[in-house]
Amino acid sequence: MPARPRALVTVLLTAILGALLPAALAHAESRTVQGGRLDWGIKSSFQSYVTGPIANGSYSLTGGAATVGSSRFRFPSATGSYDGSTGAFRSSFAGGVHFVGHKKTDGSYELDLTLSRPTVRISGSTGTLYLDVTSRAKGTGTVTTSSQVPFASLSLGGIDMRGGGNAVVLDNLPATLTAQGAKSFAGYYTAGTALDPVSFLADVKPAATAKKTSTPTPTKSAAKKGTSAGAIADGAVDWGVRRTFREYVTGDIAKGKWTLSSGAQDGGALFRFPGGEGTYRNGELTASFKGAVRFTGAEGLDLRLSGVRATVEDGKGTLYADVTGTDGTGADFTGKKVPLVTFTAKGLKATKGLAKVTEAPAQLTAQGVKAFGGMYPAGTAMDPVSLAVALTDDAKLPALPDLGTTPTASESPEEQTAHPSVSAEPVADESTGGSGGSAALPIGLAAGALALVAAVSVLLVRRRRTPAEASGSGDPEDH
Repeated sequence: MPARPRALVTVLLTAILGALLPAALAHAESRTVQGGRLDWGIKSSFQSYVTGPIANGSYSLTGGAATVGSSRFRFPSATGSYDGSTGAFRSSFAGGVHFVGHKKTDGSYELDLTLSRPTVRISGSTGTLYLDVTSRAKGTGTVTTSSQVPFASLSLGGIDMRGGGNAVVLDNLPATLTAQGAKSFAGYYTAGTALDPVSFLADVKPAATAKKTSTPTPTKSAAKKGTSAGAIADGAVDWGVRRTFREYVTGDIAKGKWTLSSGAQDGGALFRFPGGEGTYRNGELTASFKGAVRFTGAEGLDLRLSGVRATVEDGKGTLYADVTGTDGTGADFTGKKVPLVTFTAKGLKATKGLAKVTEAPAQLTAQGVKAFGGMYPAGTAMDPVSLAVALTDDAKLPALPDLGTTPTASESPEEQTAHPSVSAEPVADESTGGSGGSAALPIGLAAGALALVAAVSVLLVRRRRTPAEASGSGDPEDH
C-alpha cells in the first residue's frame, strides 16, 4: 500500500482504537469480592483420626466457621478482588478450626493444630490455598505460628477463570499438600498428599462507574443521641445452640432441617436474634430479642425456640427462650422464659456507645435439659454466646458472617453435595452481557475495529487499482 493511503489507514485505526480502548480498559478493572463462603474438609481421614479412639480428641470452631454435612467446614465472609479480563482472583475467608488430641497428664495435648483464615489466590492456571497455622510439632512438641502459609495447590483442570458475572463459583477443586503445608501440618503428612477438595462461592460487586460531580449540599452533622433511662437503641444475640446438635439435626439419623422466622437470621455457625429492646446500666442488662428457630426431623424431633431474652448481672449472663417441643419421652414440653444456658459476661462494658461480649463460653442449665429432650446433662458446654447492645443511635452492631448468595447452611448433607464434580467457570450475569463478560467485550470491539479498518483498506486499494486494471497493465506490487 502506498504511503499516503497507508498513513490514512493508520490514522483511522488510531482514532478508532483510541475511542474503544477506554471502554476496554474500564472492563478490565479489578472488581471487589464481598460475601461468600469456602467449604473444605481439610482431610477427612485426619478428622477421623483426631476424633477416633487413638487420638481421642476433638475439634472446635472459631470466628464464625461452621460445619456442613458430616465432614466439611464452612468459612464465611469472603473479601478480595477479581479481574474478569485476566481471571486473576484473590479472596480471604473468616473463621478457623482447632484440632486437639492425645491428651497428656498435665492437660495439654500432643496434637494441637489450628487452621484459620483460608485465602484462595488464582493466577492463570495456578491456584493456591493459604492458611494461618498454629501447630505443635509431632515428636518435639515445638509450637509454631505462621501467617498465610501456601498450604495446598489447587488443580484448576484447564478452567478458564475469565468472565463478567456477579459470582465466582468453583466446586470440588482437587487440593494437594505443599512442602510448606506439610511442615506446618506438624509432620503428619508429606508433601504431595491429597487433601479434601475445595469448593467456594464469592460474590463479585459490579464494576465502579463514574459519578457525575455536583455541588455538595451542606448538611448539619447529626449529634449522637443517647437513650433515656438506660434504654438500649438496638441489640442482637448470636448463638448457634450447639454444633453437634445442628449436625445431628441434618445428619443421617434425624435427616432434618431448621427454619427461621420472625426476623431471625442465619449466620452459618450461629443464629442471630435481632431487634433488642430493654435496659443497660453499668454492665447489667435486661433485654428481649426477636426471631425464632425451629428444628424438625425424624425420631420425633420438633423443637422451637422463640422469645429470646438475656440478662446480665454481676458478670454472669443467662439466655432464656420460650420453648415448644418434646421432653424425650414423646410428651410435649412447653415452657415460657426457660433459662437455657448461662454464660460469662464480665466484659459487657460500654465503649463508644456499644456494649458487647464475644463468644462467651456457655453451659446448659438444669431447666434447659428438658428443652433438649434429655439429650445433654446439665453443665454441658453449648455453643458460645455473643451479645451486643447499642446505647446510642449511631452505634453499629457487629456484622453477621456473610455467606454470600443463597446461603444453604440448613440443607441436608445430601443436598449440600449435590453439585457437579467440577463447576468452576465464573458464573455470568445475563443482565450484564452474558457469559462473555468483561473479557469478550473488549476483544469484540477490537475485532470490529480491525474489520472496519480492513474494509477501508480494501476500498482505498481498489480506488487505486481500478485505472491500472482498465488499461490492462499488471504491476506485481498491486497484487
